[in-house]
Amino acid sequence: MSEGMSKIVKTVACIMAVPIITFGLYVIVHGHLTPGGGFPGGAIIATAVALLLVAFGGEVVLKNLHTASFSLLEGVGLILFITMALQGLSSTFFHNFLANSGGLFGSHVPFGPNLGCLNTGGVIPVMNLAVGLEVSAALSLIVLLMFTGSTEDDGG
Repeated sequence: MSEGMSKIVKTVACIMAVPIITFGLYVIVHGHLTPGGGFPGGAIIATAVALLLVAFGGEVVLKNLHTASFSLLEGVGLILFITMALQGLSSTFFHNFLANSGGLFGSHVPFGPNLGCLNTGGVIPVMNLAVGLEVSAALSLIVLLMFTGSTEDDGG
């Protein structure tokens, strides 16, 4: 395999990874107010892993980002999502039990135009975070495993 990308490409990849992850988190957090949410935000975050993989190569990335960590994060995201769905089961499955509760995500929404308050979504932002965590970990894991599979010799 070749030496890899130049120092310029590696430096720009490191610099761009931070705004890509930040934008992905922005899309996840604002998912209940704007188009977006957990899935597109998680996909955006996974592109940062793909960018680092292309810039540095699989060997370097796999030394720092372990597939077991992504599997764990994926499981945590799924468990959080299922837990939030089951919490409202006394009423209905996926009941928004935090809406208008006055807590962190349950501020009351006044009648009239809404300026887009982040803490008014109830369980929706929490579920967006869970989906974003699961999707970013799963897509990152898929990209890493596809890359490691593509670099192995088939023996033929």
